[in-house]
Amino acid sequence: MDFVTSMFVKGGPVMWPLLLCSIVSLAIILERLIFWWRIDWWRDDDAIEEVFSETEKGNPDGALSAGRRSKDHVVRVLAYGLTHRVHGLTEAIEVKATEEVDRMKAGMLILDTIITMSPLLGILGTVTGIIGAFELLGTGDIQDPSAVSGGIAEALITTAAGLSIALPTLVFFNYFTGRVQREAGRLEKAATRFEVTCRKGSSLTL
Repeated sequence: MDFVTSMFVKGGPVMWPLLLCSIVSLAIILERLIFWWRIDWWRDDDAIEEVFSETEKGNPDGALSAGRRSKDHVVRVLAYGLTHRVHGLTEAIEVKATEEVDRMKAGMLILDTIITMSPLLGILGTVTGIIGAFELLGTGDIQDPSAVSGGIAEALITTAAGLSIALPTLVFFNYFTGRVQREAGRLEKAATRFEVTCRKGSSLTL
């Protein structure tokens, strides 16, 4: 712990915004991991098939009943479209699907910003550290060589800190992006199939 504290102090003032970036990144990553764990836990393919089956039979009440029992976001989208089908099935599904995808993308813009910002902050620390070292060298009156090495250390520490924050954040950002794309594709396929199924339900008014 003393080593970490020492490195933080030697890194200079740029370490504070880097610390903030690391805290925000960690908080969002943990929240998103829990979010996607819930998505996997609530996945209910049986409920989706039941919604399709009841809809094809022309039994919207049965389909809605199956939808209310499930927490799967795909089922929620289908149930919302079925509930508001009189005003336009396709439009209703698109509205709800967009809402669900937006929930999946929560925090992604911030992670993307941190991925870009952290290395830049590290470079800023590098520049300020080297400037400080050269200022000492320029005075020609260097009684303590550690003063110059301190500026160089500041430059290296901030660069390492910025990369250490950006790299793992990038890994999780790409993972979450992939999950969003897969679930959005799953939603799109289910919505298309649902529209076809609704047309087969003779008692449904679209």
